[in-house]
Amino acid sequence: MAEKTYGIDFLAGFVVGALVGAAAALLFAPQAGEETRVLIRDKGIEIKDHAGELSEEARRRAEQLQAQAREKTEKIQTKVKEAIEEGKTAATTKKEELLSQLDESQTAVDALVEGE
Repeated sequence: MAEKTYGIDFLAGFVVGALVGAAAALLFAPQAGEETRVLIRDKGIEIKDHAGELSEEARRRAEQLQAQAREKTEKIQTKVKEAIEEGKTAATTKKEELLSQLDESQTAVDALVEGE
């Protein structure tokens, strides 16, 4: 989760840095005030559109990651259920073997007792 936070922090820092850099460049440029305001407005719109595109891409990527995580979770759940069933089967088989051995032993003991 820390990696996701760093990515979001980096993206936010990049956008803020781009805004500050663009505003500073426009404010210190040797142009008339009206031209500078038009450039600032245009750059602001451009950056807003770019931020919207980045946001949409981030949303799509998050949905993809969520779908992948869901698939992996389902696979793991399936494997766990299969392992549980295998364990139950193995336990039942072993139980039957032990009961069979116990019956054989009991039969042998009964035979010895009757023989005496």
